[in-house]
Amino acid sequence: MVTALKRYFKKDLIPLLADLRLAIVLLLVIAVFSILGTVIEQGQGLTFYQQNYPEDPALFGFLSWKVLLTAGLDHVYRTWWYLSLLILFGSSLTACTFTRQITALRWFSRTWNFYSKPRQFGKMALSTELDVGSIDQLTTLLEGKRYKTFHKDGTMLYAHKGLAGRMGPILVHASMLIILLGAMYGAMTGFFAQEMVPSGNTFTVQNVFDAGPWAGPQIPKDWSVKVNRFWIDYSPEGRVDQFYSDLSVLDNQGEEVKRKTIWVNQPLRYRNVTMYQADWSIAGVRVKMNNSPILQLPMAPIETEDGGKLWGTWVPTKTDMSEGVSLIAQDLQGTLLVYSAKGELISTVREGMSVEVNGVTLSVVELIGSTGLQIKADPGVPMVYLGFGLLMLGVIMSYISHSQVWALKDGDQLYVGGRTNRAQVLFERELVAILDDLSGLEQTEPAKDLVVS
Repeated sequence: MVTALKRYFKKDLIPLLADLRLAIVLLLVIAVFSILGTVIEQGQGLTFYQQNYPEDPALFGFLSWKVLLTAGLDHVYRTWWYLSLLILFGSSLTACTFTRQITALRWFSRTWNFYSKPRQFGKMALSTELDVGSIDQLTTLLEGKRYKTFHKDGTMLYAHKGLAGRMGPILVHASMLIILLGAMYGAMTGFFAQEMVPSGNTFTVQNVFDAGPWAGPQIPKDWSVKVNRFWIDYSPEGRVDQFYSDLSVLDNQGEEVKRKTIWVNQPLRYRNVTMYQADWSIAGVRVKMNNSPILQLPMAPIETEDGGKLWGTWVPTKTDMSEGVSLIAQDLQGTLLVYSAKGELISTVREGMSVEVNGVTLSVVELIGSTGLQIKADPGVPMVYLGFGLLMLGVIMSYISHSQVWALKDGDQLYVGGRTNRAQVLFERELVAILDDLSGLEQTEPAKDLVVS
């Protein structure tokens, strides 16, 4: 039984995994599902998918929210079938690397690679026969061109250079395996959260909506974050130019351990957790009624027909709550619209100013903004970056030509031949120049024409 398994593993399974056609098919399938994971919003709630992917009419006639959730397309990169594809593709790369690339590298780098018969040179792509020159002289010329030379019995020579070009594909395969491992590690241990935090508040990460099964240790439990201030820069036309959050990381004792102002594409990083500036809102407004204490009232988002952003709140103008006005804000520039209970526009008021409504003086002290933060941890990112770095290095190395030269001294004749895997014309010119120099050392006729077969 064990022998049969070994035979199947060696004769059937390994050759199948090492098949280039299988690797290409797997790569295409992974690419298709990766595109789906990019196009379809990941990690959203059930209501979101029911609203955007209804059963009637279903997208493309079949893609409804039930199909999407059943197939796991709401979290593609953590599904068992996507991870299985990555593992299978990694196995294919590994099998190809050990059965082809490493085997070929060993063959090309062997030190016993000598030709002992003149007829062997006739089968080479480039070969010639000289009446002059010696193995030692040819060795000196080849070493001058950075070839590494090997000898046998004083009559045979093998030389090669550019072995790094043969190592390039191996490094490319290894880098792709590192990228796959990093992606799987990140998918299993990473998390993604969103928080909307009013200016001045302190929060811990709670609203985690997408996390791997082993993400628990990555979610912060022994430190919190305080939003010292949130503000928005507006363009002269009144459009949002940039929004900023001044954040402080606090330890369990409330001591600040790190502080940074973040904005879009300029996140805060602490203990492998990254916080991005992603959104904003208006959390509330602070007002005074005549000489009353300052009241802080929450503001709620209001849906508009054109999809614009509005926030509103109701401010009582009598102690029994029988009368009041509505305050509407469009942004954090400080201007609010004051509406009566009948929906009539009464006035506009700016932050720091007051207005008379229903017989009282309504003063707007401050609009309070909320910062929308995207918080994520992906421990696999360093491995992915390392893999892409090695991938670029491997691709560059793959362009290095691996050139080989053989020589045999048989009586008075010197047989020389060679081949290369890239830059054939340059190699021919180099070998011809070496043979001309060899003939010049003997101060005799030039070398016979190089035969290109």
